[in-house]
Amino acid sequence: MCAEDSPPSDQKTPQVPPTGTLLVDTSRRDQVGEFRGTAGPYWSLRPVCGGTEWEAEPANVRAPSPIERLRAENARCNARSEGRIL
Repeated sequence: MCAEDSPPSDQKTPQVPPTGTLLVDTSRRDQVGEFRGTAGPYWSLRPVCGGTEWEAEPANVRAPSPIERLRAENARCNARSEGRIL
């Protein structure tokens, strides 16, 4: 295999995260979602406060920053205390 046949180092396939991992979908205005699984080439994410799952391309998904994670976890706790989610 020559160097021209190998994929560029910047185009790595993202590793599938564990279920429940918080992720940010950059194609949806940086919406934070909880990883639920895979659907073909897409990843299924669910809003942290409950709602309809959506599919995201793995290339458009990143780990949340500390402040994004804190906001999402706080929103989930508030929704749970209000009875909107279990």
